[in-house]
Formats: sequence, structure tokens, C-alpha cells
Amino acid sequence: MNLWRLRFSVLGTLAVIIGLSTLFFTVILTLTGAFNFLTLIIFVVLFNIAQWLFAPYLIDAMYRVKKVSRSENPKLYGMVEELSRKSSIKMPRVMLANIPVPNAFAYGSPIAGTRVAVTNELLKTLEDEEVEAVIGHELGHLKHRDVQVMMFISILPAIFYFIGYSMLLSSMFGRRDNRGSGGALAIGMASMLAYWVLYIFTLYLSRLREYYADRHSASVVEDGPRKLSEGLVKIVRSSKRMKKVRKDVSNFSSFKSLFIADPDRAELDSAAIAQTSAFTSDQKLVERVLRRKVTSLDRIAEVLSTHPNIVKRLRALQELA
Repeated sequence: MNLWRLRFSVLGTLAVIIGLSTLFFTVILTLTGAFNFLTLIIFVVLFNIAQWLFAPYLIDAMYRVKKVSRSENPKLYGMVEELSRKSSIKMPRVMLANIPVPNAFAYGSPIAGTRVAVTNELLKTLEDEEVEAVIGHELGHLKHRDVQVMMFISILPAIFYFIGYSMLLSSMFGRRDNRGSGGALAIGMASMLAYWVLYIFTLYLSRLREYYADRHSASVVEDGPRKLSEGLVKIVRSSKRMKKVRKDVSNFSSFKSLFIADPDRAELDSAAIAQTSAFTSDQKLVERVLRRKVTSLDRIAEVLSTHPNIVKRLRALQELA
């Protein structure tokens, strides 16, 4: 996926989401009157903004994240410092997450500041050059303000979900002789449909921004496409082996969109390397995945995922190489 096509896709998806939201809002407010729904919309917006502002503290608690100083881990700290300089962004706090899954994530808010976290297992699983490429990807998210963009876009489906939920409850438990109950049911179902349509587009935007962050890593890390490709494959392979651990992590699925790779997709994404020997070289692993065909099942699963299909993602990195 070339840069201009990627930018066009991102902007086009944003335009579709905002345009559809405006259309749905206009129809619903015209049919029902603005006051009650405007109150609900204001509540949802304020709730999501509050969640965004304080989410870093919740993430720190859930993933047992602690700040890392230069003296504690000079190699990791130095990687973030150097790549932040190359990315022309203020250096985020360097964090270490104490969860036994190989992964990394970027997060932050105006209150908490920006942060880049890697897990202990990532440092054990990947070579230094692959860790560097993963950090480059996460810094790409910060440079492109993906946390803010996705927070804003995620508000729109949430509004329709709450409208639909409240209208469906109204139709179920309201007065049976009220002729408006049928209208409430129709509006509720229409709102839930709007929620799912916008949710699908939001997931698509999330996948596009993963490609964008991959491109950033390739631009700031020497031989970045190869290093990131090898790192991604090893993350997927290691995540699949940790079935019990992945079930535990799935309990925190609210924040899995932050990860560089979705642990819940490891089972499907690792199909291409299931029979690979543990002694196979990193490049052979990548080549094996690249030879795999993207099936209809893969495409359907990707539609409901925050992250791109691993085969398509590696092919995009190969184009950059």
C-alpha cells in the first residue's frame, strides 16, 4: 500500500464516518426531538473524554506498568530517545509492562503525558534490532496522534449504541398502550444498525493506522521493514504458544487495540507458521508467512479486527523494502 493511497484511504474513511454520523444524527433528531438525545450525546462525549484523560492510569494498573529510567535499562531508554529524535517528537516516558505476553503499546493523554511501553516478554522474545523496529512503530502512533484520532472517532459509534440501547429499553418496558413504543423500537434498531456500520468503519480506520505506523518504523529504523517483519512474526508465534496466558490477557480486551499485534488473533494469524521448526531462521519464518494465501475466512476475520491480517501486513512491509 503506497503512501498516497494510504493517506487517501485514511482521509476517505474519516470522511465516511463523519458523514454517516451526521446523516444518522439528522434523521434521529428530526424524528424524536433534540432535547433528550442532545443530553445523552453530551453525556457520552464527556464520558469518553474523561476515559481518554484518565485511561493511562488504568492501563498502568491493569498491565502492571512501571516507568523505566536510563540507569535501569540504558539500552531500551536509548532506543526510545534516539528514535524520538529521528521522529521529531518529544520523547515519551519509557515504560515496562509486567505481563507475560510479547507486545508493545503507545498511549497517553494531556494529563498523563505520552508513554511507550514494552512487555518483559517482548524483550525476551525479540532481538534488539527487532525491539527497535517495534518501538519505531509505537512512536509512529504518537507522531500521528492516533490515540486522539481513535478516541474521537470511537465516540460516534458509542453515541448510537447508547441511543439504540435506551430506545430498545423504552420500547420493551414502556407503556404497552403507547403508540410511540413501535417508533421507539424502530429508532432503537436503526440506531444499533448505525452503531455497527460505524463500528466496522472505525475498525477499518484502526487497521489503516497500523499500516501508517509500520511505515513510520520503516522510515526511522535502518532496514526497518525486515526488522519489523521478523519481530511481528515472532510476536505472533510466541503469542500462540501462550494459550493460557492469552486467555488471561483477553480479559483486558478493552485496550488490545493499543498493542502492536492483537493477542486474540494469534491463533488465526499463526496458521502459516504452525508447523515451522523452532530452529527456523527469522527470515525463513517471514518467507513462510508471505507464501500463505489470504483466504475468505481471513478476510472476514479481518473485518472485525483492529489489526491487519499478518500476511497483508508483511506484504506491505515488503513493498517498503
